[in-house]
Amino acid sequence: MTFSLIGSVVGAVTTVMTTIGLPGLLALMVVSSFGLPPIPSEVILPFAGFLVAEGTYPLDGAIAAALAGGLIGSYAGYFVGRWGRARITGAGLGFLRLEERHIAQMDAFFARRGETTVAIARLIPVVRSYISYPAGSARMDPVRFGAYTLLGATPFTLVLMYAGFVLKSHWQLVASYFGALDYVAVAAIVAGVGYLALLVAGVLAPGWPPRRRSLAPPGS
Repeated sequence: MTFSLIGSVVGAVTTVMTTIGLPGLLALMVVSSFGLPPIPSEVILPFAGFLVAEGTYPLDGAIAAALAGGLIGSYAGYFVGRWGRARITGAGLGFLRLEERHIAQMDAFFARRGETTVAIARLIPVVRSYISYPAGSARMDPVRFGAYTLLGATPFTLVLMYAGFVLKSHWQLVASYFGALDYVAVAAIVAGVGYLALLVAGVLAPGWPPRRRSLAPPGS
């Protein structure tokens, strides 16, 4: 069953959902939406659809538990980001240091495009679990944050649950396709972090495409 980045947790996820029932689904969606530890909703939701098809879960209860859990986890991430705003200001090294002007730029971005960003991010694997943090740091209006979170999360939830319902015992196929996106997204994140680390270490020069920093002394 190793068909996503953290496929080793699939057995535990299915066990929780089958033994605890709807409270287990809600709890898993809370953790998934909070993002720590990373538990893929691309596994949880198709399996929930499978359990609906098997008659283990009622359809309305499964949808309500999944959306409620996702909303609770998203608000948890939002308030962590909001609480940590003052603590991240001034963090970092060199040109990567987060100054007040960077925070102001983030505030301006979320003021202009925060609703659209949150709604679209809820449709993207991996990203959907972490958009809450910058939204909270930017002090996006919490009511609008919740509304646009539901706007984006609802179709994502319904489509994956429906796919698991239709495929029934082959629900793993849905998770495997979405799990492949996990690898792509995380690979991009790792590459970005590695690039920034090499910039800080002085190995690469700022700019694109990446190039080694010249070791020649100034004026030579």
